[in-house]
Amino acid sequence: MELNNAVKFLQGKTILITGATGFLAKVFVEKILRLQPNVNKLYLLVRASNNKSATQRLYDEIISTELFKILRNNWGSKFDDLISSRVKAVAGDISFENLGLNDSELREEMLKKIQIIVNVAASTNFGERYDDALGINTFGALNVLNFGKKCDEVKLFLHISTAYVGGEETGIILEKGENLKRRNDINIFEEKRLAEELLSQLQNQCIPDKAITSSMKEFGLERAKMNGWPNTYVFTKAMGEMLLGKFKGDLPLVIIRPTIIASTYKQPFPGWIEGVRTMDVVLVNYGKGKLTCFPGNLNSALDVIPVDMVVNAMVVAMEVHYAQHQYSCETIYHVGTSSKNPLKLSDLRNLVHYYFTKNPWIDTNGQKVEVGKLIVVSTINRFFLYMKIKYVLPLKLR
Repeated sequence: MELNNAVKFLQGKTILITGATGFLAKVFVEKILRLQPNVNKLYLLVRASNNKSATQRLYDEIISTELFKILRNNWGSKFDDLISSRVKAVAGDISFENLGLNDSELREEMLKKIQIIVNVAASTNFGERYDDALGINTFGALNVLNFGKKCDEVKLFLHISTAYVGGEETGIILEKGENLKRRNDINIFEEKRLAEELLSQLQNQCIPDKAITSSMKEFGLERAKMNGWPNTYVFTKAMGEMLLGKFKGDLPLVIIRPTIIASTYKQPFPGWIEGVRTMDVVLVNYGKGKLTCFPGNLNSALDVIPVDMVVNAMVVAMEVHYAQHQYSCETIYHVGTSSKNPLKLSDLRNLVHYYFTKNPWIDTNGQKVEVGKLIVVSTINRFFLYMKIKYVLPLKLR
């Protein structure tokens, strides 16, 4: 299915997008406006105290970013009119029932007009507080679904998940949508109760907020690993999928599972990214000369996908499944590059060495940081040996 088909499809559509100030959602919003400026309305759910504050966040954190420069240049003096007529910032929070929409008039308007819901909101912190991660990734997804089921004209619920919801199973796992359904031993509402109970106990003990946060983070990791997931993020996202599958009713559900999302490949222009994300932490520390060794296999494929490719998949999935009107249907798409066009660790090592050699990092003293090729060790024993020779022995010799 070509993206060109989506141009006609998007015309006149009314779409609710959660997590609007996040990296992926911004690229998605820009794509729709550039692809089809005659979309009827994009309601962007933004965490804010009121709609005025939400609108301010819309302009400060979304519209004014460099990401929109192509659209801004194309529309010139009419750019502001495009935004004001097609985009509506809505103050809300998916952690609450009815998405925390206090403006009853606006809420009723949305319930009457929304045709597609795109749930992008998520806490992507691997070690998030368990109560917060449950509130957003698990029960937040359910709150968005329940709101969608009240919409008169809704035809599709598009949920952004992650490719890693399958947990720590080994070997080839065929994607038939069954890998989560068969884990029916997880009582998700009990997980919520346990988190609330622990939080209440900690608060009653008058423990400092910092210590409470630390305890809730540790509890999330403990529950995730006990149930077969490596971290709180993927565990709570997996439980979110389970709730959507169980309670979707007649609402068609499409789940997009991207791998590690990286900067734009082509659109609206190459290389746009916001902040230091996921694997970027490793690259930045390498460029600063702080990371010289990394445990891994040079032949391993890194699950990386440019953000504009993920957005393209989202747009096409909307067009395909909205047109089919397959009620009670649940469709899952994995979006990654490793099976057909893998980026191997050896490729990344060569690329970052080339880049930081040509474009060295400038330290706080204004000096260029020289980097060598990243040393990659394939076993944990070799990694510990390297650390001992590089750091432990020199310290003992002092």
